[in-house]
Amino acid sequence: MDLAYDDDGAGTPVVLLHGLTATRRYVVMGSTSLQRSGHRVVAYDARGHGDSPPGDRYDYATLAADLRDLMDRLEIEHAVLAGASMGAHTLLRFALDHPQRTLGLVVVTPAFDPEGEPDLERWDRLSAGLRAGGVEGFLAAYGRPPVPDAWQETVQTVLRQRISRHRHPEAVADALAQVPRSRPFEAWSDLRALDLPVTVVADRDEVDPEHPLAVGERYAAEIPEARLVVEAPGRSPIAWQGGQLSKVIAEVAAS
Repeated sequence: MDLAYDDDGAGTPVVLLHGLTATRRYVVMGSTSLQRSGHRVVAYDARGHGDSPPGDRYDYATLAADLRDLMDRLEIEHAVLAGASMGAHTLLRFALDHPQRTLGLVVVTPAFDPEGEPDLERWDRLSAGLRAGGVEGFLAAYGRPPVPDAWQETVQTVLRQRISRHRHPEAVADALAQVPRSRPFEAWSDLRALDLPVTVVADRDEVDPEHPLAVGERYAAEIPEARLVVEAPGRSPIAWQGGQLSKVIAEVAAS
């Protein structure tokens, strides 16, 4: 898979993984503070997203294999991995499979609960909306974002921008149908095998109910010695602030 990527800076390698329907620009939001602080930063578009070509499969084993292949291609033996949502789940699968290649993890807004049941009807509705109606079809299927009025315009603007950035929207529609049906790990106890520096960045439910705070707290509780970072009440989520998230990543890289 010839993934599209940016590779900038020198020093400890940091690989950034975005979430479902996003692209490589939606991890640290354009911040270059990691490069300026002495890190080599690789940000890439997952298969079917952004400028990367489509694939037939979008399960987590395949997404983690794509990460391994990209690291091999760029001759990165080991790296700090930072990913949001789908990207967070992908890096966890990778770290469980290849612990020797992982220096540290920043698990941003995880949502997968091995004991929960995803709303597959909703994901299928989003997939069908994007496939049939493009950006407007996706937004119609998404409906009113489940956030307070003060955040409505921001969330809707970001959704429109994200969905508009894909060369292959039909591939993103495929990913919307497949990714929620995949399991990055089988049980909470699997995470106890992670013996490396880990920070979990969670959002409060008021502004990001689709990535429940309780789930982020559970990840931090299950991963040995993991640190939990959450924004102060009433503040913008750290996951939405590229500079602040970059600081968290740099702290893990220095561990």
